[in-house]
Amino acid sequence: MTPVKRPTKPSPAKRRRPSSSIPAGPVHDLDGMLRRLHLPTVRRLHGELATRAEAEGMAYRTYLETLIAEEVAHRAETRVTRAVHKARFPFLRTIDDFNFTFQTALRLQMLGSYLGPELVTEGRSAIFSGPSGTGKSHLCIAIAYRAIQHGYDARFVGADALIGELSLAATQGRLDLALAPYLHPHVLVIDELGYLSHAADAANVLYRVVNERYLLHRPMLLTTNKPLAALGDVMHDGDLAEAILDRLLEHGAHFAMRGRSYRTRHLSEEDTPPRRAKTG
Repeated sequence: MTPVKRPTKPSPAKRRRPSSSIPAGPVHDLDGMLRRLHLPTVRRLHGELATRAEAEGMAYRTYLETLIAEEVAHRAETRVTRAVHKARFPFLRTIDDFNFTFQTALRLQMLGSYLGPELVTEGRSAIFSGPSGTGKSHLCIAIAYRAIQHGYDARFVGADALIGELSLAATQGRLDLALAPYLHPHVLVIDELGYLSHAADAANVLYRVVNERYLLHRPMLLTTNKPLAALGDVMHDGDLAEAILDRLLEHGAHFAMRGRSYRTRHLSEEDTPPRRAKTG
């Protein structure tokens, strides 16, 4: 009769340890790792949120999603702040701040896609003309700021400063280098063309900016207190002024502002300085 073999017991080395006896994973420097990954918001909030998650029975996925959402929101806010600083706005205004009741020549609906990403994707330019104080600069800054919120960058410059800088650069043989900061931003605001007397080669250097950006399909926002027909005299060259307007308006629009200055709205009609008669 063949003897029955009894099952052999596994050696101690092969025995599976109870789950309770599995040693915990290594302790990591979580704060240091988050610092290396450049996640400052997660680093700041994870402890407080962990306490709340334990108290509320929050799911792991919800906990992670909440932390990442906070990090994304903080980065978006930081990017906008940096882009606004880089744009060099003289002041910050939004479209919500604009008083369309006071400035009756314009309605919010008329701005249409200028407040959307189409401003950049379709290369839309605009000219805002009209007397001082009618909101031209406010609107251009508000439009450029909205572009920044959509993820683009912008640059603001006064027309006289721009023309003066480029005129000097041209005489020194470094015009191409001086043009670069005004060609790279997605949106360029050129403010107050015609408010001051510009250099004799104003049309030449301004044409270079406008034409280069036109070829790149990058939008420009221009303000002037002069009628468009008078810009040839302002820039000392009627033909180049016409070429500049042609490029700005091919995929753009002209918004003619009118009425009293918003700055002196507190004055009576008798106390308001008279407007100069338009020429051209």
